[in-house]
Amino acid sequence: MYSGLVHKKRESNMKNSRWSGIIFLAGLLTLSLMRPTPMAAADWPGFLGPNRDGNSPDTGLLKQWPADGPPLLWKLDDIGPGWSSMAVVGGNIYTTGNSGGNQMLICLDSGGKTKWRVKQGPKCEHRGYSGARSTPTIDGDRIYVTGGNGLVTCHAAADGKIIWSRDMRKDWGGRVGGWKYSESVLILDMLAILTPGGKNPIVAVDKMTGKDVWKSDRSASAGYSSCLPITKEGSTIIANGSQSGLLFVDASSGKEIYRHEFAVNNTANVPTPAYEDGYLFWSVGYGKGSVCLKVDCGGGKWSFKEAWKSKDMGCHPGNYVVSKGLVFGKGKGGLVCLDMKTGETRWKERIGTGQVCWADGMLYVFSASGGKVTLAEPAANACKVAGAFKVEGSGASWAHPVVIGGRLYLRYDTNLYCFNVKAK
Repeated sequence: MYSGLVHKKRESNMKNSRWSGIIFLAGLLTLSLMRPTPMAAADWPGFLGPNRDGNSPDTGLLKQWPADGPPLLWKLDDIGPGWSSMAVVGGNIYTTGNSGGNQMLICLDSGGKTKWRVKQGPKCEHRGYSGARSTPTIDGDRIYVTGGNGLVTCHAAADGKIIWSRDMRKDWGGRVGGWKYSESVLILDMLAILTPGGKNPIVAVDKMTGKDVWKSDRSASAGYSSCLPITKEGSTIIANGSQSGLLFVDASSGKEIYRHEFAVNNTANVPTPAYEDGYLFWSVGYGKGSVCLKVDCGGGKWSFKEAWKSKDMGCHPGNYVVSKGLVFGKGKGGLVCLDMKTGETRWKERIGTGQVCWADGMLYVFSASGGKVTLAEPAANACKVAGAFKVEGSGASWAHPVVIGGRLYLRYDTNLYCFNVKAK
């Protein structure tokens, strides 16, 4: 009897406790609705940003620059020669640069101070083009980098220590054009996806161990671009440009499902393809121009149809960005805008261009030489310049600009700049 009373009392206490908990949680919810919720800072985890498309999630940015450019927050002049862009995660900035005979992986804090600097591997052995190429890819507590000679490394984000490494030439018989490897590793779920070229041109390894998972099954020569995932109807494929054309492989098996032989054996096919709303766009230099494919998937089967070609845009090395059905990139005489679905040239603007980034409705245009950066406000049928300035460096200014967290990061040779582009 005593035990029964205790049991009933416990039940009553549990009910009261549950009601108290509900009332307490309701109070917390009311309080949380009364105050603004802090937003997590956005990250730029690798080459061309969160979605590998050059589009920044930033808003509230300057729409017009002062005559001498936006305020400089800091500058470094010793990151080493290279064209690597930047990854920005958790307030840290990651890039690569050469030092002596090595390619270095570098981690900086938000103030531009070096946290650590480690050897990734030997620098690229190519006369006149030995600068660091690959942009680090950050995934959780790991960093993935490609060296110009084909060494792929996985590092601990805390201190840069190498966890595993693979060699694209020795391990997979890789074959690449004369300017060596420059791709940035793609992380897709548990896979690290690479383009060694050769008998198995695209491969996937376990991102934790570096062990083989699959290999594509039709020979091709690697170019200088990076893999892009495309998902439709629950199915995912990997697209990449190469010296053997556009390659498309199944993301679960590596089986090649389509190849488009645009710009086969071109001098150099550099830019990474761009995708939006069922259309895949690729533009390369040396007079080849652009191609756009209509990509679809139904019943687990993928289809590809050439939509159009254009000679008005040809990106070398540079890139282009797609936003709201329009493509912006380097063309004859400057910055060019194409209609993504029809290939119609909407406008041309005499802006020195090479690499572009889209943020808050504006284009950040970095010239392929001379270090000039331009802020442009694009529309469907016109473009307005909203500011321009130059950064110092020597040689080609091929690093891609990064806009994230209200900051503009520019790399020109051994110099790395950080500007404040927030609107007041």
